[in-house]
Amino acid sequence: PSLPSPSLFFRAQAFRFSTMPETTVAAPAAKAAAKAPAAKKVVVVQKKKAVKVAPFIFSIDVSKPAADGVLDPAEFARFLSKKIKVNGKAGVLREKITVKAQDQTVIVTAVPPFSKRYLKYLTKKFLKKKNLRDWLHVVATTKDAYALRYYKIQEEEEGEEAQE
Repeated sequence: PSLPSPSLFFRAQAFRFSTMPETTVAAPAAKAAAKAPAAKKVVVVQKKKAVKVAPFIFSIDVSKPAADGVLDPAEFARFLSKKIKVNGKAGVLREKITVKAQDQTVIVTAVPPFSKRYLKYLTKKFLKKKNLRDWLHVVATTKDAYALRYYKIQEEEEGEEAQE
């Protein structure tokens, strides 16, 4: 094996050093300025304006059980106001949520975020507490309303009697 000629070796070294960036020697004053702490920058943060969001208005129609005297809308409204949680605390509604019984409906007005599904859960809990869960169920009538309805037990019983 033959070795490369020395002139080729030196040319490669010269090329390598010529492509490297040149370093400059800084003056002593420039070094001192570089070590001095930089002036603090003041950052101005603009606060976002609060956007008013329209509150959700949900209604629960309890007219059928209330007409039969099975359920009291005012008692149901009190139950909801005690059990609805705001920021993990039950019964502390403040001005975020209002619950009121009007005639045969219970109206819940809430600032988002609030779930309609949560109202269904609490309604089922109330029915279970009053032992009405076997006769009543919660049905969604519109996008923002529920209704309490009886199960259709009488029609099934009549059908069984007719078959015998």
